[in-house]
Order: sequence, then structure tokens, then C-alpha cells
Amino acid sequence: MDRNIIITGGAGNLGSAVIEKFKREGYKIIATVLPGSGDEIEEADDVYEVDVTDEKSASDFAKEYIMQYGEVEAIILLVGGYSGGNIENTSTDDINKMVKLNFFSTFNLVKNFLPMMKKANKGNFLFVGARPALQPEDGKEVVAYALSKGMVVNLADFVAEESKGSKIRSHIFVPSIIDTPENRDSMPDADFSEWVHPSEIAEAMHYAVNNPDLRNMTFKLYGGV
Repeated sequence: MDRNIIITGGAGNLGSAVIEKFKREGYKIIATVLPGSGDEIEEADDVYEVDVTDEKSASDFAKEYIMQYGEVEAIILLVGGYSGGNIENTSTDDINKMVKLNFFSTFNLVKNFLPMMKKANKGNFLFVGARPALQPEDGKEVVAYALSKGMVVNLADFVAEESKGSKIRSHIFVPSIIDTPENRDSMPDADFSEWVHPSEIAEAMHYAVNNPDLRNMTFKLYGGV
């Protein structure tokens, strides 16, 4: 039986590492990319153009997926973005943009796939949090980002609470700075050896999915930072 796994944001640096890991372990990869982006994911078994921040687009994708594939073993929610700014330098528009990109991209998938998981009594949601959402000393300079990621963390907890007594699991992965070309370009003087590599996050995600005794865990992947 195919082990189907959905990965949103599969064209990004972290997405590529996660797809590579799960593909190598025998999973069937169904990835999403933003409509009109031109992104291609050769390693994926199927790719859907979905704006996961849009309620209708996410709902249409869920209906199509259920018709084509039925059950899903895990949904890895990687779509997101970053912005800086303290309270004084943060506008409501900044917050709305981060909430749309980081929270709605996650909430829309959970809302549409949780009923299917409940029916099957199995499945995993893998959420990506952020250290600034957990530690105010880190979040005070990235307020909009931290607030939106805090909502993601809360959502993961709500899923865990709603799924009590079932085989549905909800895990949160909280990286510090991820070692990507973009981050290296923006912080050229940093010690890259202290950053978290995307492959390390992918390994942690695979571990979580493949250990059913782990329930509702928070994986803090802080590297040396």
C-alpha cells in the first residue's frame, strides 16, 4: 500500500530536503506549489498548484486529493515566510501578511484534512514553529513573524487536544536559523556551522512520522545558536 504524504512548499530549500528524505524511505510524495510560480519538483510523484493561504483553493485541493488518493499518512506544512521589526516598526498590514503566509497556509490544510484523518483514525500533522514564537527575547525584534508562528504552535496544540484518544498525531518542529543559501547571503559574517541544516529537520520529521509511540511532540532544533 502506498504511504502517501503531502508536502506544502515543496519547492523551497527545506521542502527539497524533506522530499528527498521521504522519497528515499519509500513514501509517495504529493507536493504543492504556488499557482503560476513555475516551480517544478521532479522528485515528487504528483504536484498540485495550490494557494494554501486561500480557503477555497485549499478546499478544492483537499477534495481532489481525497478523490485521487483517499488516505494520507502525513501532511508536512512548510509554506511560510519571515519579516523583521519590533512593535513600533510593525504595522497591522505586516501582521496580516505574516498571518496569511504562516498561519492560514497551515490552518486551511488542517481544516480540510482533519475530518479525513478522523474518519481513518490515523495521520500526522507536522507543523513548523519558530523559536521567536516561544522565546520573547528572540521575538521582540520580529513581532509579526513571531505572532503568526505562535498561532501555528497554538493550532498544533488544538489539533492534539481534539485528537485525544485517536491515532492522529500532531508534532511541532522549531528550528533556529536554517542553513540556506538565502540566509547565508543575508548574514555573510555568521558562523554557518551553528545553523540547522535542512536535512537535519527532514530527519527529525521522518523520525516523528515513523515512531507511533511519539505523540504531540515539540522538536527544538536549535543547532549551536
